[in-house]
Amino acid sequence: MKLEDMNFDEKMGELGAIIGEEERKRGILIPALHEIQNKMGYLDPEELKELSKSLNISLTEIYSVASFYKMFHFKPRGKKIVKVCFGTACYVRGAKVVLDSLSEEFDVKDGETTEDLTMTLETVGCVGCCGLAPVVTCNEEVVGEIDGKKLDAFIDSVKEE
Repeated sequence: MKLEDMNFDEKMGELGAIIGEEERKRGILIPALHEIQNKMGYLDPEELKELSKSLNISLTEIYSVASFYKMFHFKPRGKKIVKVCFGTACYVRGAKVVLDSLSEEFDVKDGETTEDLTMTLETVGCVGCCGLAPVVTCNEEVVGEIDGKKLDAFIDSVKEE
């Protein structure tokens, strides 16, 4: 990511015209992190080093900002992001069993990605579908009322390309 490739005026709008160069560089950091992640699928260390040089912001500060937000990832993620809701309703209705089954089936733990980058398994606080508990999502597709039969079908769908 080269600093000269970043269009400050486009990214910062009217604010870019009134603030100084240092503030402009800091203001572009999060959009630059988004661009790197969109391009690479995660925040690649080499790209972050280049960004640090381009913006003249320490690598430590860049990692500090990026690690604050859950949306940024430092390792490659799977093609399918599977999230198991661990909200109260889902947890009470068996989310732990669902997570354990997925973990065992794909040989990954919460927060990990399969070696072949097929799937990343995560837990989330609440999906907002409490009436359908327990709930899982796969790349934003919501599957509710997961029981043994639905779980098997869900696993098969995750395995499909």
